[in-house]
Amino acid sequence: MSVDVKYSTRATATGGRDGEARSEDGRFVARLSTPKELGGAGGEGTNPEQLFAAGYSACFIGALKVAGMQLKIKVPAETSVTATVGIGPRAAGGFGITADLEVSLPGVEQADAEKLVQAAHQICPYSNATRNNLDVGLTIA
Repeated sequence: MSVDVKYSTRATATGGRDGEARSEDGRFVARLSTPKELGGAGGEGTNPEQLFAAGYSACFIGALKVAGMQLKIKVPAETSVTATVGIGPRAAGGFGITADLEVSLPGVEQADAEKLVQAAHQICPYSNATRNNLDVGLTIA
């Protein structure tokens, strides 16, 4: 697989799930804490699953806009995507994640919404990165 990289960024985490993550340019800094459900203290920090959910949902909106231009279907400014990301032990060992995207396209007819979501799922870098690695549920709200 070849990618013509147009932008790249770097971030560094220290301390693992109970540490900190920051981008190289310092614009992004996050305290990290392990959720109680994973055996942690459940502190005030965020966690990798929340960061993944935020990134995936934002990226998917960008993909919807590209799909809208390609399909000549207007994507409303009020469009939202809610990503639900889960983590837990895999039957085959180790841990795995799950992802479900709930897409809201107010005022878009159901058939057009389905076309947009399916096209965006083929465009979105997060969808392409996870394809054949985890099932991504897609729901139109």
